[in-house]
Amino acid sequence: MGKSTYYVSNFIDELFVNGVEDIVISPGSRSTPLAMTVAEHPHLKEWIHFDERSAAFFALGIAKTKRKPVVLVCTSGTAVANYFPAVVEAYYSRVPLILLTSDRPHELRDNGAPQSIDQIKIFGDYTKFFHEMALPDGASNMIDYARRQASRACYLASQSNPGVVQFNFPFRDPLIPDLSLENLWGERSTPYLGNVNGRETVSFDEMELLVDQLKGDKKGLVVCGELTDEEDATAILELADELNVPVLADVLSNLRQHESTNDNIISTYDAVLKDEEIASQLNADFIIRFGAMPVSKAYFKWLQSQSNIKHYVVEQSSGYREPTNVPTMMIYSDVETFATQLIGYKHEISINEQWTQTWMQLDKQSRLILENTEEESELTEGHVALALSRSLPSNHSVFVGNSMPIRDMDTFFLTEKKQVKVFANRGANGIDGVISSALGAAVAGEKVTLLIGDLSFLHDYTSLFIARKYKLNIRVIVNNNDGGGIFSFLPQHEEKEHFEPLFGTPFDPQLKLLVEAVQGNYRKVDSMEELEKLISEDVTGTEIIEVQTDREANLEWHRSKWQNVKGSVEKHLKGSSS
Repeated sequence: MGKSTYYVSNFIDELFVNGVEDIVISPGSRSTPLAMTVAEHPHLKEWIHFDERSAAFFALGIAKTKRKPVVLVCTSGTAVANYFPAVVEAYYSRVPLILLTSDRPHELRDNGAPQSIDQIKIFGDYTKFFHEMALPDGASNMIDYARRQASRACYLASQSNPGVVQFNFPFRDPLIPDLSLENLWGERSTPYLGNVNGRETVSFDEMELLVDQLKGDKKGLVVCGELTDEEDATAILELADELNVPVLADVLSNLRQHESTNDNIISTYDAVLKDEEIASQLNADFIIRFGAMPVSKAYFKWLQSQSNIKHYVVEQSSGYREPTNVPTMMIYSDVETFATQLIGYKHEISINEQWTQTWMQLDKQSRLILENTEEESELTEGHVALALSRSLPSNHSVFVGNSMPIRDMDTFFLTEKKQVKVFANRGANGIDGVISSALGAAVAGEKVTLLIGDLSFLHDYTSLFIARKYKLNIRVIVNNNDGGGIFSFLPQHEEKEHFEPLFGTPFDPQLKLLVEAVQGNYRKVDSMEELEKLISEDVTGTEIIEVQTDREANLEWHRSKWQNVKGSVEKHLKGSSS
């Protein structure tokens, strides 16, 4: 490549200057200039992953936990297309990724050249920005161009609602960069492009109109879905405390275990709202929602029934995450700033005291029922979430798979004031790439326990070779119900002729043999005591804990818990109304 190497090296160095730390590379020929230059950079950490699909989820996990852009590098052709599932997840969950996709030069496109597909805007609207880079050129103005585009990539991936940007690099032969060139990285120590992000606020007049609708002894709620910013969480808790308003806290809000959590944080609202008749007695006057839509289907259905409610959704700067179709006022504002603004009106907003006390009492009673495992000898999937709630040490993280694991965590992870974070890929809610994302969280310095179902485990099992390669510490708890356990809770369960082959989908995974192949440590547990003991221990290496469960027994256990909560809530509501 000669002096055109400067074009690539300055682009890569500018990524570092803008705060990039991690670059995930999948091997290939066309990406040689990028891969070798990254490997040579003295301050960037490269991670080599053989599977682009898994690599992209791995990068997503790093970016989700570090809250800064992670770069992906791949060769041309279907390698690029394999990024697609993670790109979709990053788009919906607002995670910053920078894709450096290598490509054939223009004369080798659309003419049958090998390993050549149309990569131009291949991800469509799932990327925030696409740019086709010029062919490498060592001229000084082209080096400036390369730095400008790299700086732009970092800014665009991170600004506003974070997301994915793609920079497509065409390369001609020869592909080997000249890494012996003097002053390979240039001399910049500050970003090529300066950017200042202002905080969006609600105007005085708009705030006055909003507060006017919240006056008068109202039955109000704050609802929190997935939150990604610690400062936002602290501000929301302060707002809830100042207004004395109940907060329905999704497990991914990480408010339940926050050090500032008070009794008005309602963790059991999903169980409380399961019964539609009970839910109809808990009509609210207004809701202010922060973060993504909560996991709870019961909350979703309850909100749809609230035809007269005033519904406010606070979004950072753009986007629309409100699937219930309830009439909604979107408030586009920085969350911390909006919460602080609203606190300024606390003397004008009156929350019905009995309403708050009712929610707090229902939460207290429901928690006792959900946490009670006395005289329960058989392990269910709910027991696993309870064990994590009880025994996971502080300064740990839990990455949660989709389908049943995230729902059980939302219902049964009831821990309080413990330094624990909960993560999940709830953008598109897929069961793919979950192990890879959890490994990414482990890269970010987290002590990670992954809770996952058996089918999702099989989907991404090969990513555990990366855990072995880089000696990552992760504990994987596999709820093995030999199939798709969530379908036992859905109407498909009644279709007896087709249920097992189409929805139950038993594959009889031999987890012990799979774990041996990646040289991991395997344990199978059949008691709550043993499970809690293992969870309480420090994570070292790759540990797989198998929890064998029965789908029908699991279904009946959940139904029993919900029925007991229903009885307790009914009794309280009847007593308070008499």
